[in-house]
This record gives sequence, structure tokens and C-alpha cells, in this order.
Amino acid sequence: MTKFQDWWKDAVIYQVYPRSFFDSDGDGVGDLPGIHAKLDYIAALGVDIVWISPFFTSPMKDFGYDVADYCDVDPLFGTLADFDRLLQRAHELGLKIIIDQVLSHCSEQHPWFVESRSSRDNPRADWFVWADPQADGTPPNNWLAVFGGSAWQWDARRRQYFMHNFLASQPDLNFHHPEVQQAQLENMRFWLKRGVDGFRLDACNFHFHDRALRNNPPAGRRQDNAVQDNNPYGMQLHRYDKTRPENLAFLEKTRRLLNDYGAIAVGEVGADDALAVMAAYTAGGDKLHMAYSFNLLTPEFSARYIRDQVEQAEARLAGAGGGWLSWSLGNHDVPRVLSRWGGAQATPACAKLLLAMQLALKGTPCLYQGEELALSEAEIAFEDLQDPYGIAFWPEFKGRDGCRTPLPWDAKAPQAGFSTAKPWLPPAPEHATLAVSVQQAEAGSMLNFTRRLLAWRKQNPQLRRGEIVFFDAPEPVLALRRDLAGAPAILCAFNLGDQALEFAWPAAAGARSLDGHGLPGSASGGTVMLPAYGAWFGVVAPA
Repeated sequence: MTKFQDWWKDAVIYQVYPRSFFDSDGDGVGDLPGIHAKLDYIAALGVDIVWISPFFTSPMKDFGYDVADYCDVDPLFGTLADFDRLLQRAHELGLKIIIDQVLSHCSEQHPWFVESRSSRDNPRADWFVWADPQADGTPPNNWLAVFGGSAWQWDARRRQYFMHNFLASQPDLNFHHPEVQQAQLENMRFWLKRGVDGFRLDACNFHFHDRALRNNPPAGRRQDNAVQDNNPYGMQLHRYDKTRPENLAFLEKTRRLLNDYGAIAVGEVGADDALAVMAAYTAGGDKLHMAYSFNLLTPEFSARYIRDQVEQAEARLAGAGGGWLSWSLGNHDVPRVLSRWGGAQATPACAKLLLAMQLALKGTPCLYQGEELALSEAEIAFEDLQDPYGIAFWPEFKGRDGCRTPLPWDAKAPQAGFSTAKPWLPPAPEHATLAVSVQQAEAGSMLNFTRRLLAWRKQNPQLRRGEIVFFDAPEPVLALRRDLAGAPAILCAFNLGDQALEFAWPAAAGARSLDGHGLPGSASGGTVMLPAYGAWFGVVAPA
């Protein structure tokens, strides 16, 4: 067995959404050779792990999260040889590669489902979640799909319903069947043998369902941060359709496989009490290495909210006996954080502050492509929408396309340098002025700030490994300390607002300012002075 060390606790993850990263062949869609061509750019940011969203064979009804072949590359993105070259170059640059694994469900075009739906007695008849209708022909229970409507779809061939937690074209696999578990473990082994450094496990708490198909109870109050307010999915407590206790044993099997290759897994958790699930899934060192949730991917934004989420998470980790989290402020499923938290008039100064705050939290940060450029949420006309989620809930919810628009590489090139053809989503006109070509030449740009800040964090192990303690401070100030045995403590104060302020912080009295982060802010005699979107870091003796 490969000796494994917890290097991932010091790492920073960078998420690449392939469709929108860089198009190498002029078809309007990003691809694996496009990622390969920009690996030097990614490495220069100072990140350590590159998470690549799905590029597997797929009909693309959910843009790759509906897998038709887990062990091949969709021609839209390239070939297996392209992936091997990308992986080799990434390793030459010192980058780790983790890839999405969408295990809980697949495409209706996957051969497994094609066979399963063909009859009730074929070899894979029970590889998916099938159930008879109720006496009146209605679905077996009240379970809902994340993307709207019932979680059950009628199939005329079998005269039964099949379960789908997402689109009806994404049937859920029956993980109670041991052959299903083994098949998915072998799919992961295929990529581990090719040399991947780990996986991001999509919807990792959706693997199992209640065998008795009991109805979910009403929520009382919404707890699931993964869905928007006008989606009835949030009106249920999802007690029986996901986050079942059997999943812990499967995650232990996954961890044993990963340990054989010295690989890691980070799990996406969308649950009613996601923080508790994250703790359970990362406790004991025998399941996930780390997990992230939607708890900081919501519109809720205040110092109090962020403090509450992190403190609750730490309490749950302690209660579970330890574990590790990955904090993300943005990804391909939510509006870009600069617009979601900074508002319509948000500036690069706000983006810099948010990045610094994220990097100061305990856990492995995960950055979404374009955050290093301070990209805002793009407006997409209805006729340009691609996301089935947005089309279903339009106009109250426009879907996820606004955070998925192509990256701007060259301000002077057509399509901002993303492609020579019309892209699958229209590039946001306002993003052209934030193109890489522009920001590389500006010393104070968000891009260069990101590079400097990530390098600065590597020089301060307290911000990577230290324990975290919060202090009372007036809104919108987030004040905290990071403590690491054998090193001086680091105090961190962040002004999350657009107005300058001062506040008394006795802990800062006598502290030495820690420079090099590039954000404005100062302290004197126990008073901290923060301009709009400013921050102050100080060094003090351990508490």
C-alpha cells in the first residue's frame, strides 16, 4: 500500500468546468486539450489540486452529470489519450488532478439502465430503484426531485416507476445491490490506475434510499441550502430518500480503495443538516478525506452567518471525533460569489476581501474558475439558456448558466479568446475587460493579487493547519484567530462591508501587524482600522 500523508490539508483546490474553460478545437465548447493548454496558467496561481468537472461519455442533458460511460471521454471533450497527456503535464507541474465521480445516478442511455428497464427479470433488473405504483396509479411515495416535481418517472415497458433525484433522464442506481457498489468501485479503479490523484464525489449522500419507501415528513422550516426558495424540494425533510446510514459503509469501502492508490476524495453534501453529515462522513479517517456543502454557497451573507456556519461545523467535527472540511464560496451550481454576496455594484476590492477571508478559514479552500479574475454573475437571455434547471423554474430562477459562461482569456480576441466559434453560452461582455491578458499586465489586478495571496498563505502554516476561534465584533466585521502549536497565533479581521470602520479589539493590543497579504488595514493600541473591504492580520503570542 502506498504510504499516505495528509498533504491535502495544506492544499488549495481549483475547480475547472471544462465546457467553459478553454476551447482548443473551435467547436464552441471547452475541452481537455484546452485545459492542458492552460495548465501553466493554473500552476502559476499557486493552487495544488485541480478538480475537473465531468468529461465522460454523456448525452449532456445535465452537461456531463448524466454519465453514459464512466470509463471513457466524451468526444466533445477529447479522448482518453488527451486526458492521459493532461494528467502527465499536470504532474510535471506539481499539480494533483481529481475528477468528478457521479455515482448515485447515471444517464438513461447508460447500458446498465437500458438493460434494467427492458424487463423485470434481466440480470440488471434491480440495479436501479424500481417500484410499483399505488393502487390509484400515482407514484410510490411523496419523494421530490431536486430539479422539480416528483422523484418518480413512469416507465411503460416495466409498468413501474423508477426513482430520479435529479432529472428524469438521470435514474438513481440501487446501492443496496452489492453488484452496483462493486461496479462503481471498479469504475473508480479504472481512473486510479491511470494515475488520478482522487475524486470529487458528486451528491455523495444520495447513494442509498429507504428500502421501505417511507414518505418524507414536512420540513417545518427549510434546512437544505442546496435549493432555492421557490423549489418545493425544500419543503420536505429528506429523511428517507437520501443520507441513509448504509452510506457510511460504502464510503469506508471507497476509502480503502483510495488508500491503495494514495488518492483522496472530497464529497459534495447537500442535506438538511449538511454540517452534521459532513462531520460524520469525514470522521475517523476511514471515509472521505474532506467534504463541502452549500452552506456558504447561499445568498445569506454577513459576518454573523459565516461565523455561525464555521463554529457549528467545528462543533460537529469535534462531536464526531474529528474530520476535515473544504470551504467553497462558489462553484458551477450557484451564482458567482462576487454578485451573490457583493451585489450588483461589487468591485474587485470586494473580491479580494472575500478570497482573503476564505483562505483564513480552517479547511481546504476550493476556488471556482474565474474567481481569480473577479468575474461577476452573467445575465443570460431566456433564448440562450442551456440549463434544464433554469428553464424549468424561469423566470423566478434563471438556473446555473450565469456562473458557467466562458472564461475571458484575451480582451482583443473574438469571444474574449475562449473560442474561434460561437460558444455554447454567450460570453459576458463585461468580462472582456477582466480578461487574463489585461490582468496579467496590471500589478494590482485580482489575478496578481490571487497569486500573491496564495503564496503568502503557504508561508503561514497557522492559516493552513491552525485551530480557529472567533471573537465578537460589530457587523460587518469577521474577527478570528488561528492557533498552531509552536507558532505565534495570527489574528484576522475582515470588513465585509463597503464603508470604512474602526472597532476595539483588545486581543489586538500589542500585536505585530503581519504584512504581505496586500489588503489595506491597520491596528493601534487595541483599535483596528479597516477601510471598505479591508483586512488586518496580526501576530500575537499563543493564547
